[in-house]
Amino acid sequence: MTDVSNPGKLGEPLERLDGPAKVTGTARYAFEQPVDDPLYLQPLQADIARGKVVRIDTGAAEALSGVRAVLTHENAESLNSGVDVELAVLQSPEISYRGQVIGAVVADTQEIAAHAAGLVEVTYERHPHDTVFRSAEEIVYTPDSSSPMIGENLDQGDVDGALAAAEHTLDATYVTPAEYNNPMEPHATVAVWRDAELTLHDSNQGSHTVRDVVAPTLGLDPQRVHVFAPHVGGGFGAKGMPHAHVMLAALAARKLEGRPVKCALSRRQMFSLVGYRPPTRQRVRLGADAAGRLTATEHSALEQTSRVKEYAEQSASAARNMYASANRRITNELAALDVPVPTWMRAPGEAGGMYALETAMDEMALTCGMDPIEFRVRNEPERAPESGLPFSSRNLVSCLRQGAEMFGWNERDPEPGVREENGWLLGTGVAAATFPSFSIPGSKATIGYEPGGYYRVEIGAADLGTGSRTALSQIAAEALEVPVEAVRLHLGSTAQPRASIAGGSSGTASWGSTIVQAAREFRSEHGAEPAEGGETTAEAAANPSAGEYAMNAYGAQFAEVAVNADTGEIRVPRMLGVFAAGRIVNARTARSQFLGGMTMGLSMALHEHGVLDERFGHVVNHDFAGYHIAGNADVGSVEVSWLDEHDPHVNPMGIKGIGEVGIVGVAAAIGNAARHATGIRVRELPLTPEKFLV
Repeated sequence: MTDVSNPGKLGEPLERLDGPAKVTGTARYAFEQPVDDPLYLQPLQADIARGKVVRIDTGAAEALSGVRAVLTHENAESLNSGVDVELAVLQSPEISYRGQVIGAVVADTQEIAAHAAGLVEVTYERHPHDTVFRSAEEIVYTPDSSSPMIGENLDQGDVDGALAAAEHTLDATYVTPAEYNNPMEPHATVAVWRDAELTLHDSNQGSHTVRDVVAPTLGLDPQRVHVFAPHVGGGFGAKGMPHAHVMLAALAARKLEGRPVKCALSRRQMFSLVGYRPPTRQRVRLGADAAGRLTATEHSALEQTSRVKEYAEQSASAARNMYASANRRITNELAALDVPVPTWMRAPGEAGGMYALETAMDEMALTCGMDPIEFRVRNEPERAPESGLPFSSRNLVSCLRQGAEMFGWNERDPEPGVREENGWLLGTGVAAATFPSFSIPGSKATIGYEPGGYYRVEIGAADLGTGSRTALSQIAAEALEVPVEAVRLHLGSTAQPRASIAGGSSGTASWGSTIVQAAREFRSEHGAEPAEGGETTAEAAANPSAGEYAMNAYGAQFAEVAVNADTGEIRVPRMLGVFAAGRIVNARTARSQFLGGMTMGLSMALHEHGVLDERFGHVVNHDFAGYHIAGNADVGSVEVSWLDEHDPHVNPMGIKGIGEVGIVGVAAAIGNAARHATGIRVRELPLTPEKFLV
């Protein structure tokens, strides 16, 4: 595969094309879409962790002026629960977790709807529940390996024998808590029924994906469902699939004679209705010879899931291919509990899994008496260890070397707990990062030549605030060999050709490859001087390198940490990330993506922790007052750099995903730095002060 012609369009730090609309407030998000005479929906949620509704008294709510309907399992229409049980709302009185939707109030204003919801009286039959995350035979099982997020357990060689014979060994367990997607724009939907067709203005990561799930759940032809998401204020995975509020709005709008229904979840409602990163408990065992070469790698992950709907991700999977090791065992298990359904959260699997692996690698380097960077370099594989495939490109060592030089790593005294300034213990740490690089097939793009001499490019992709409009416009301009100003890109809805979901850092690669193919076919059909009205629709060509190479983005994360010797307070004054992520489409938006990922990793390291009250099954810190995320005061100097990496195998542009590799490795780098500062090894996130007061 070769690069597209007319180089120079990609990589330029073009300002966001939608920037003026966003800073002036004219970019409309889902809840802001103008509709005539809307109603407002307030969900009703269960107050128990498990059981059933035996009586629901809606009389007082229905009698309130301005209330138009109260939906419950007693009057809701039948839905197809075989598509997605999470979306098949109000189909029975059964309650599977606290916060589950048990009804909805629809009223003339948000205030009336919220007030009326408080007037509904519910009587429950309580059943015993289990919300304690643990390794216990009665709740733990191995998920079906057909899940797209998880592979079969791996057992290569003789792990136990190699560990027994190893010169150096490590056996440690690492714990990560439940973490909650909190995009700036809350989850919101506006549902409109007209002429037996449903229109959804919805904040999502893929309008076609929403239609694909909502339509069969409602028993509708997908062509009768239209989904629009022109601007999305962040998603981080939680908006990858529709949730219960979307279906509630659709049901209410159909019931109420077609009047539009608006629903925006509150921050507290999001903690139980739109998913979260599940907590994990990960055991890592490593063995190495006298020279510091790994002879055995075992990574076993236990994750939480919901009894009502399985969610599994690949927390242990990075250990399959990260470092050379002749003997390898990788296992993933789930603990099914009476809790809300987890979902994707930025860098699902890798974020938590690499925290465990990269902390273990730091510990093992110290056990072997080696510098942490040199230990990683010594265990660099020549080919992907699991499959034996060559790497399409793997510049992890270059990231580590360049980062070490930029960070001043070689001036580091490896002795822990010996540097103190004004009552603060100082330390530095490093961790590697990786994330798969792939494209999702099936997207289509249309290119047309319009009066006025510009090219209309249509694709149903999503822009979550990451700069997709700008990046895809640059890709189209380069592929068509025209200035960016000659491209008019349209995205975000099912009115455009089908596009894959914005997830797994696959969006730009998938959609960009589709646009490149459409541009090539357009030029082949219409030439360099097309007639007005000329149009071509095309699907991305299959990648001939797929299955022939192992494809990943890589990075090296460095952190400087200060820990207060008296209080245990931890600060991170300096971070550096160096990445190898193929060709960079837009230097400006790429830097923002990497910065955002690293800041999210900092938040993961220091703050984020959903606290579940196991007696009642709910998250007690379910707002920004209790669920802390990194703020400006937490973020010091954050530097971002990347290598000029050429990878002809990943796609026609030579690009890799960058949205998630930025977060991977950050928490481990900070934890490793904290150990260097204090001499105390903490193996549980977040790194809160009391853990250093020992």
